[in-house]
Amino acid sequence: MGRTQPAKFGESWEDERIAGWLQQPVPADANPDFHRLWRAYQSMRAYDFERFIQIFLENGGDINARSPQGETLRHILARHRQATDFIHILEDAGCAP
Repeated sequence: MGRTQPAKFGESWEDERIAGWLQQPVPADANPDFHRLWRAYQSMRAYDFERFIQIFLENGGDINARSPQGETLRHILARHRQATDFIHILEDAGCAP
């Protein structure tokens, strides 16, 4: 399946747009907080993700939410070679190691 929108480099993500990720639909069988964290990680640059985490926590999000396999986002990112910045953001926000 191809992309539906072309990539936009240097695009600005305003706080309102980032906060909109808290309203994304969540599959019925998913942990809502984990799903939102995972989708934000997949879609945002590190500095946008950092702002998302601040907004996420201000709205009562669980930074240690678990996937259906019982892993936190931090555990999953430990296997991603280029996720160091995201891991630091999660840890700075209080995610368990």
